[in-house]
Amino acid sequence: MTKKYKVNLTKHAQNDLEHIYYYIASNSPDNAVNFVLQLEEKLYSLNTYPERHPLIPENEFFGTDYRHLIYKKYRVIYRVIAGSVFILRIIHGAKILQV
Repeated sequence: MTKKYKVNLTKHAQNDLEHIYYYIASNSPDNAVNFVLQLEEKLYSLNTYPERHPLIPENEFFGTDYRHLIYKKYRVIYRVIAGSVFILRIIHGAKILQV
């Protein structure tokens, strides 16, 4: 049986998702809704095998064990702790994570 993890969005990740929505919605509300729904589907897919995605390169500098899921032009930065996945940030792929 596949282990299920609980997926949690931090306040920062919720704010990131909201900003992404409003950025896309400024040109096309329909595209914004579709994009966010697809992105959320990817986020919640982390409830199984969250370790399947690679560790982020910034771990070397921060001393962390964060992973990232790439979706289109965005990076979903997350951490797996025990039976939970914590979505920390959702940033544009061109940006470097800052803690």
